[in-house]
Amino acid sequence: MVQGIANWNTEETEEWLQQYVDDWVAFYRKHTNDGEVASYIPELQKANPDALGIVIKGNNGITIRSGDTEDPFTLQSISKAITFAVACMERGVSYMLQQVDVEPTGEAFNSIMHLEMKQVKKPLNPFNNAGAITVTSALPGDTSDDKLEPVLKLLEDMLGNRPELNADVFKSERDSSTRNRAIGYYLLEVGFLESDLDITLETYFKQCSIDVTIDDLARIGMILANDGMDPKNGEEIIPRQIARITKVLMLTCGMYDASGKFATYVGIPAKSGVSGGILAAVPPRVRDESMPFTDGCGIGVYGPALGEEGNSVAGIRLLRHIATQWDLSIF
Repeated sequence: MVQGIANWNTEETEEWLQQYVDDWVAFYRKHTNDGEVASYIPELQKANPDALGIVIKGNNGITIRSGDTEDPFTLQSISKAITFAVACMERGVSYMLQQVDVEPTGEAFNSIMHLEMKQVKKPLNPFNNAGAITVTSALPGDTSDDKLEPVLKLLEDMLGNRPELNADVFKSERDSSTRNRAIGYYLLEVGFLESDLDITLETYFKQCSIDVTIDDLARIGMILANDGMDPKNGEEIIPRQIARITKVLMLTCGMYDASGKFATYVGIPAKSGVSGGILAAVPPRVRDESMPFTDGCGIGVYGPALGEEGNSVAGIRLLRHIATQWDLSIF
């Protein structure tokens, strides 16, 4: 375990941590062979299955980058965390929690079995597809571009630049998402949607098709870890209550039906996407021993080879190793 240094905010220490992370990425890259890139969205099949990268941005100013850090990819389900925060900012927390619950489902992200079997009055959480589509329908605006605008604006506020929509992925997702259309029609039938079905789904496909890098994910994670405040300038970008609720949902529901195992063995609020990205937020922690990033950090991971639940195989194993070595778990 890496420990024993009193001051982690030094250039020498940053170089030392970089060596550790480089070694760990090189070791876990071989685990990409244990997964496969997503195939149900044709455009995602073009990703390099051997890619693996990580960026860690600390509130103390230390940044570690290793592996395939330059590859752009689309947010996919990571967008659900952003869109939920935006919906809460636009419509209010109390209102949004009347539209979606905060309970894990224990089922696949694209399942509606809990809606049909349990006859619930609202989707169980905003991170499965049914809940996410419901949240998207609550965004203000009469067109998909109107609805997407506050999502892009929040991302721009966090990243310092406006991310772009990947038109090829959007078209691929729109033309192949039979299951999501079925979910949408079910939500429409039971009265969960607040806007036109076609506009809602088009917005949902667009939010999933926003291009980012793992540098972007690490910065978003850093701001969430800091309860919505940018540690560089002290600006509140996401209200504290909303940031905290989002982190709780990331911890309990953010890794599809592997969320319980991830919380147990990694213990970090995180949200994954089927493009291979993982957004993680490590809040400040109190530890007796000297450890890196005790004042919090954001982590972005990219590894498009997925396991059965739709999460990056090598990415999760890399995160688990780092969380163990540096005692990043919030528990």
